[in-house]
Amino acid sequence: MLIDEPLWPAHGTLFAHLVSDASLEELHAFARQAGIPFRAFDLDHYDVPAHRHASLVESGALLVTRREFVVRLRASGLRVSARDRREATAA
Repeated sequence: MLIDEPLWPAHGTLFAHLVSDASLEELHAFARQAGIPFRAFDLDHYDVPAHRHASLVESGALLVTRREFVVRLRASGLRVSARDRREATAA
């Protein structure tokens, strides 16, 4: 599990991204165990509010820089491109 810093503003707080660089099954299992609702899933990651960040790191998510986050997610083959994201949200 990888997690970046909570830098993305929404709903009066900041959000981080939680991903797996191994499989979506691993990501969903980790999220379920951590009590993150499925509605927080966005095609290749979970959006997690800043107040959950420390507990996710304590549960085993590896805090990485934004650059490392993107590099590792792309290398895993699990990253959803901006084009595919637009198509999925339009559908």
